[in-house]
Amino acid sequence: MSHIDYLPTLQDANESLLPQQLEILRQQVINEGGDDATIQSRFNYAWGLIKSNYLNNERLGIKILTDIYKESPNRRRECLYYLTIGCYKINEFTMAKRYVDTLYEHEPHNKQVQILKQMVEDKIQRETVKGIAIGAGIIAGVATVVGIVSRLRKK
Repeated sequence: MSHIDYLPTLQDANESLLPQQLEILRQQVINEGGDDATIQSRFNYAWGLIKSNYLNNERLGIKILTDIYKESPNRRRECLYYLTIGCYKINEFTMAKRYVDTLYEHEPHNKQVQILKQMVEDKIQRETVKGIAIGAGIIAGVATVVGIVSRLRKK
């Protein structure tokens, strides 16, 4: 995988393009023949879609990047990074972790990759703790209801 010194941060992914800017990227891809458009044009459009605040756009951006990853080995490093960001944004944390772990295997000393990996892992941990807390709350609620019903039956 080739090394690129600058990659956008996760915060950069939350700065949406204006609809007109995204449309320019889309038209570029269409003008170049859609699926036959240059990898760079499709890549730019995919990144614009991932930056969107609309889930369908983000999912389309992920699909386009996945296609680029499969057909262009020299762009895989960038695709993994952007796929991690896209999956993170749509709360697909398992996939985000898979992508960032693969990237980390190739670039363990890259600070941006390390930061992204830590952000994904922290989010997974927070979601796990939240899920456990919700589960414990539900169990406590059910136990309370069972206790109340049991007491009412004894009376």
